[in-house]
Amino acid sequence: MSAWDDLPVVHTLAELTGLVEERQGGLYVRWSKGPDIDLGEVSSTDELTGVPMPGLSANPLDVEDWWQGRPVRLWVARRLYDYAHLPHEKGPGVRPWILEGRENGRGPDNEPLVEDVRPLCHLADEVIDEARAEVARQEHEWGPLRRGARG
Repeated sequence: MSAWDDLPVVHTLAELTGLVEERQGGLYVRWSKGPDIDLGEVSSTDELTGVPMPGLSANPLDVEDWWQGRPVRLWVARRLYDYAHLPHEKGPGVRPWILEGRENGRGPDNEPLVEDVRPLCHLADEVIDEARAEVARQEHEWGPLRRGARG
């Protein structure tokens, strides 16, 4: 069994929202092949330069103050939706998992680099489907973060 297999699975957006509300800080989502691979060196690499970075590149789930009491469910959905394209771009086996840790700098896209990583759970595909549906219900269009073609 791997660390990935031992992690609990979150099956709903409501379950993940509850975790974010309960923890009130320090949670991140990482899109990768899992903690078995990532925790060997606990370092991401800048894809452009190949430079190792001091921590795992991850995206915070913490609700920002400016959100001002709006639904945490929508916040979490948006954080997942923004990066839901990564499994397609990074290849087979890339999935989202939730971790807690300590920020140790910022990567080239201003993303937190996290060390002292503790894997908490991974997300079932249905959670991403729910996040997409939640974002689609909003009044304004929003697209996932993507790099455009160089021109």
